[in-house]
Amino acid sequence: QVQLVESGGGLVQAGGSLRLSCAASGGTYSRYNMGWFRQAPGKEREFVAAISWSGGITNYADSVKGRFTISRDNAKNTVTLQMNSLKPEDTAVYYCAATRLATTGPYSYWGQGTQVTVSS
Repeated sequence: QVQLVESGGGLVQAGGSLRLSCAASGGTYSRYNMGWFRQAPGKEREFVAAISWSGGITNYADSVKGRFTISRDNAKNTVTLQMNSLKPEDTAVYYCAATRLATTGPYSYWGQGTQVTVSS
């Protein structure tokens, strides 16, 4: 079973950048496809980005394409979400997730989340 811990959230002005990290432990991390999801107040959780176990395949939600980049380091058991050109509508709790299935999920393991707030 994989345990996931996110970090790097915070408050940033619109147009700014943040880098989220997710540290994995307790499992064979390199065998898992990884994803980032987010949930804004009053809204359902939504997909943001995903990366295959090898790092060779990435997927992004249309709303973040060209602004966010997902990457992973299997030697360090980490996955990172670089967020640039942030908008107020990116404000949400961001969750890291892992799956042994396809990057489209479903995802079995989830972190506790980290808050991202973008001010206008």
